[in-house]
Amino acid sequence: MNPINILQNFIAGGGKPENLIMNIMGTNKNPMFNNLFEMAKKGDSKGIENFARNICKERGMDFDKEFSNFMNNFKR
Repeated sequence: MNPINILQNFIAGGGKPENLIMNIMGTNKNPMFNNLFEMAKKGDSKGIENFARNICKERGMDFDKEFSNFMNNFKR
C-alpha cells in the first residue's frame, strides 16, 4: 500500500498515532523497524532522520529531494 494512502486513511479515520504505527508494524520482527519504532517512542527525531537518510543513501536517493516531494503532498 502507498504510504500516502495509509496517512490519508489514518487522517480520515481520526485514529491515534500509536494505532497507526502498530497497524503498520503488525507483528513485524524486523530489527530495523523495531529500532525505528523505539526511536519514535523515545522522541528521537534526529535518529529517525539519520535512519531515513541512510535508507535513501543505500537506494541512491537524495533524502532532501524525497522529503520535499513528500511534504508537497500535504500542501493545498
